[in-house]
Amino acid sequence: MKRPTVLATAAAAILALVLVGCSAPDTNQDSAGVDLLAEYGLADMSAPEIINSLDRMNVSDRPSDLIASVRPDALVLTDNVQEVVLDMPDDVTYLSIAPYIEQTHECFFHSLTTCRGELSGQDIEVRIVDDATGDVIVTESTATFDNGFAGFWVPRDLQGTIEVTYNGRSGTTPFSTADEKATCITTLQLM
Repeated sequence: MKRPTVLATAAAAILALVLVGCSAPDTNQDSAGVDLLAEYGLADMSAPEIINSLDRMNVSDRPSDLIASVRPDALVLTDNVQEVVLDMPDDVTYLSIAPYIEQTHECFFHSLTTCRGELSGQDIEVRIVDDATGDVIVTESTATFDNGFAGFWVPRDLQGTIEVTYNGRSGTTPFSTADEKATCITTLQLM
């Protein structure tokens, strides 16, 4: 039986350390991450719970020094000193929609603390359709949040169309929840 050399053993140990260093932080074990979440009243909350809480919060109550970025597969929170990454559910992702009439902004990953849409607190009708099957995924009468967005949990790997009606105006836009697609839809103009 051949024994590993000291060089081979050292190389294996270095490789193990590198792989551990490259893995995503586990906020259950990372005290800095736990501290960041606790500082903003988000401790013991999952990514969906944090998203639902922050997106529905009044703009004036949102923490100005916290950035919360919704990615298709993760929620990234940072105060520019610490960063916490929380996994999204495997089967759904969050899609945040800001319909507009005259004014919008470019956006790709929705920021729960800084993104603002034109239509704050307005009643809208939303319909989200799966383009491949024609199935209606969402049909809902809702109001936009204080930030001008309405958020929906939708299936992953979906190509679809969003239809919004507001005050006699309507508009549509395509979207995708595949791979690294946008979670912030600001291209839906109401005519």
